[in-house]
Amino acid sequence: MADAIISVVLNRLAALMQEQIRSHVNLVRGVDKEVESLSEELNTVRNVLEDAEKKGCKDKSVKDWLTRLENTSYEMDDVLDEWNYSILKFQIEQSDDVVPPKKKVWSFIPTSCMCFKKIFIRHDIALKIKEVKAQLDLILAEKDRYGFVISQPIDHSRESWRVQSTSLVDLEEICGRELERENLVSKLLVEGGGGKELGIHVVSVVGAGGIGKTTLAKLAYNDSRVNTFFQLKIWICVSETFDEVVIANEIIERAGGSKPNTNQLEMVLQCLKDTISGKKFLLVLDDVWTEDDIKWESLRNCLKCGGVGSKILVTTRNEKVAIVMGTVKNDIHQLGHLSHEHCWLLLGRIALSRKNKEEHEKFENIGKEIAKKCKGLPLAAKTLGSLLRFKNSLEEWESVLNSEIWELEEVEVDLFPHLLLSYNELSPTLKRCFSYCAVFPKDTEITLSILITKWMALGYLGSHGDWKLRGREYFNKLAMRSLFQEFREGGLDEQIITFKMHDIVHDFAQFLKKNVGSRIKKTTCQTCNPLLVSKVEQYRSLFHYYALDPHLCDRLTNLRLLKLRKCSLESIPKEIENLIHLRWLDLGCNEIPNQDLKTICKLYNLQFLWVDACGLEEIPWEIGNLVHLIHLDLGHNNLYLDDLEAICKMYNLQYLNVEMCKLLEISGEIGNLIHLKTLNLGYNNSLEVLPESLCNLRELESLNITSCQSLVRLPRGIHTLVNLKHLYNRNTTRLVQYHEGLASTANQPRHIILKEFRSGRGMY
Repeated sequence: MADAIISVVLNRLAALMQEQIRSHVNLVRGVDKEVESLSEELNTVRNVLEDAEKKGCKDKSVKDWLTRLENTSYEMDDVLDEWNYSILKFQIEQSDDVVPPKKKVWSFIPTSCMCFKKIFIRHDIALKIKEVKAQLDLILAEKDRYGFVISQPIDHSRESWRVQSTSLVDLEEICGRELERENLVSKLLVEGGGGKELGIHVVSVVGAGGIGKTTLAKLAYNDSRVNTFFQLKIWICVSETFDEVVIANEIIERAGGSKPNTNQLEMVLQCLKDTISGKKFLLVLDDVWTEDDIKWESLRNCLKCGGVGSKILVTTRNEKVAIVMGTVKNDIHQLGHLSHEHCWLLLGRIALSRKNKEEHEKFENIGKEIAKKCKGLPLAAKTLGSLLRFKNSLEEWESVLNSEIWELEEVEVDLFPHLLLSYNELSPTLKRCFSYCAVFPKDTEITLSILITKWMALGYLGSHGDWKLRGREYFNKLAMRSLFQEFREGGLDEQIITFKMHDIVHDFAQFLKKNVGSRIKKTTCQTCNPLLVSKVEQYRSLFHYYALDPHLCDRLTNLRLLKLRKCSLESIPKEIENLIHLRWLDLGCNEIPNQDLKTICKLYNLQFLWVDACGLEEIPWEIGNLVHLIHLDLGHNNLYLDDLEAICKMYNLQYLNVEMCKLLEISGEIGNLIHLKTLNLGYNNSLEVLPESLCNLRELESLNITSCQSLVRLPRGIHTLVNLKHLYNRNTTRLVQYHEGLASTANQPRHIILKEFRSGRGMY
């Protein structure tokens, strides 16, 4: 991971120097030599990082050196980001554009008055740069003692290759599990069971991570005979935390009941008992880790009330867990590894998918040898197959076969060698995109569009071009290497909407992040949970989903992403105004006082902001300071025309949602948002007309006017919006005419998707 952050620091150094030259804003002086020297040193060390990371797997001293290099590089990134913020702050606060008309006088403050402020910022940041540079110098000076070899550059252009004949969704095919499936199904179809003395029959599938326990359970769960045998089928992913209340509530919901409005275990279990009583059910508890019999006992006793023949199917990596869950010896199914032949079938099916018959014969022998390295793990076979698919010479296949990383004895590396091979061939950016996904809990259904906003906020997608398209391209490159699974498609384009990570892949992503975080600054704070702080340091993200103590100490100031959605906030925590590195902030679904929004109006780096359903009746004019916003969600508030005028200063805005805001009209200044691609005006029932300036939005792709029931006409020039693809117009009963240019123009066909177009409506 060190190469990823070093690449970021180098890019930021170059960008900062260019910005100072371009804007003539020189707030940090006296560090030119340090910046030049730092760039040279980091470029030099980057050339040996591939060899260093391989040696670091076996040599603890090298591993420690890499950890110190990575963590100090992150600290330098924070300092450089502060430098960038100071430039941005200076530019915004001296701009007439963000000052309201009655306060324009402040833009004429004499230049000499600003010098004092510039000197203070320059000294503060320059000192930090020199201090961190000194730390890096000490670390980089140790490089030569390890004898690192300069690595040949990896051709990352290969990442853009596509295998058109294979879908991302159906890459997974099962080999060699027919007998295991029949064995497991037969155990589930028994009317009684070996666990009769416990009142419930428990069957367990036990095996190592990545061996296919969940896959086998799914084969049995979806078997037609099983569907007929059980009245109810329920699938629960448990993972590390065994929470009786959470599990019981999930069973209630999936069994068709209504979970109680309480977290009292006794009441939840009574509701569960009422829901499943007398019904023959199959309950799958996937990926159970707990060895605590007490945690399981109360839930097990409750489940005894099911109908005769009910079963619980457990998957776990630990046989002790199976015993604790109440599985008798004969019902513990020890899932073995795939044979070398089956591993080769699975690996070869992917690796040779784009090769002809002659090439199949050419690679078969060496491929079978590589398949032996998979040690019977289906996931290893799939991942290696995806890696080999892009290698077209025997030398490249032999390099994989002879890689010494397979021979490492450390427990952690024994679990991940197949993934490390694929990971090490990723570009630094793709490495960061992948490892960040460990921020989500196991078995999370990850929404791709939201993940892409997070990648963008963390700087993984660059600052130029179509970042959403680039984010999907990065996702596809990772998915093609079998790093993601369980894709769900939808939408007009049938694109992937959500996905999951296999448990072993998630463990691997966490493994990559485990050494990050030792750069935490000392503090006197006794409030913050050390584990929470560590996670913030690793991912620069903090996500809360429930009621929150709004305390945010100085150990969290390097946050880039903060989610406080549905946290029952009554005000915005004052500490947020110190989070100058924030790019992504979700405050939605909290009752926030109008004046509190001023707290975030100096977070000049913000790119994504959600303040929807916050009970807002007005927003401060200072919100126009957030000129780097590209995504703003103000939906479900009570806003007025003046509020939108402040928003119309956000010239970089690409997404704006003001759905259900009781707007009476739209400011003509909306035409200033020339980069806007998505505009949601839905459910503003009193909105009668849209301004002609809307036609200035030449990049607009999606316009939502759903349930704008008073809307009588669209702008006459709407046909000039050549990029408009989607017009959502359900329940716009007074809108009776559409410009014929929406259907076609003189020069090119147009494909506007009208969500509702009733007979009798005309073109004008």
